[in-house]
Amino acid sequence: MSATTYFLLREAHRDDEDAIFDLARHLNTLNLPPERSYIEDLLARSSTSFGGGPAFDPDRRLLFVLEAPDGRVVGTCMIHAQHGTYDDPHVYFSVSTEERHAKLTFPDGRVQHIHMEHTMLHLGMTYHGPTELGGLVLDPALRRHPQRLGRLLSLSRFVFIATHRGWFRDRLLAELLPPLFKGPEGATRSPLWDALGHRFTGLSYDEADRLSRFDKTFIWSLFPRMPIHASLLPEEVQAVIGAVGPNTVGALRLLESVGFSYVGRVDPFDGGPHVEAPTDQVTLVRGTRSYRTRPGDPGPSALPAIVAVLDETFPRFRAVWTHVALDPEQPDTLVAEPAALERLAHGRPGAAATVHAALRPGRRDDDRRPSTLV
Repeated sequence: MSATTYFLLREAHRDDEDAIFDLARHLNTLNLPPERSYIEDLLARSSTSFGGGPAFDPDRRLLFVLEAPDGRVVGTCMIHAQHGTYDDPHVYFSVSTEERHAKLTFPDGRVQHIHMEHTMLHLGMTYHGPTELGGLVLDPALRRHPQRLGRLLSLSRFVFIATHRGWFRDRLLAELLPPLFKGPEGATRSPLWDALGHRFTGLSYDEADRLSRFDKTFIWSLFPRMPIHASLLPEEVQAVIGAVGPNTVGALRLLESVGFSYVGRVDPFDGGPHVEAPTDQVTLVRGTRSYRTRPGDPGPSALPAIVAVLDETFPRFRAVWTHVALDPEQPDTLVAEPAALERLAHGRPGAAATVHAALRPGRRDDDRRPSTLV
């Protein structure tokens, strides 16, 4: 491969605004709303966040973009240092099961035991939530690309977290999208919101989602504090609680492969599941290492890897999905394709001499072949 064929994940820049807006408008996703003011504010905050000091900042938000070989922005992903602050609390439903039993004795002497299990939704809120992974968008035309672009977008964030560990909480959260549908006028609809949230707020799903980007306290103020019996909802609504939509199944499996699991909480807007993991137990966070590099042919022992470079000036983080091999004579050195190192260098001679890499990303520890990382 040549450097002109590698996709590059990098820090977003204000010059990317038009491209990000066009991508958001084209995809019409709730993760990245096609609103100029929202994108402008996000880019400004992201730039400040990337340039921040080593101290933890709960308001830090980092926006990354995926740059195609021709320079187009074709994807995005984000990290929020803390999901849940005094100004923007983290609101959720805890999902639990309540059991009931009755022994019935009928006049004819028959005895029947009735055992029922009811799903309960408990509204919760925290001001000191976990670090959140979000905003992952990939141009649909590039799904199933041989360079595994979805994996690069999703998993490269863990390499960044490993290299900036003090910026993030001890738990990581991803809120996944459940099954959604389009209404008669093209607006996004949620079965759970239509059956529950709309009744308590009088707002449509789109209205509530738009408002929640700036203020979630209306959920805490208007939803009941007592547990909600999901058993009273229609069966088709109960079915979406904790379920993922068809376009989200792959994302869930990928997160599960590196250590995430469902934690019994869902989004109060649409019922999408929350999956979490201890930050230091995520395989890629634990497995990211610093290496020197040597350009060359990785050969038959090549391993897939996310390889990243840190820099003091924009773009301060750059990553590619490529193949590498451990140098048998120098275990702290990776043999990497010259084109990959050239793409990472971003026109700066020697910039990719030292890299941070996670080998065999997206594989469970017990699936890995023996290497210096396990």
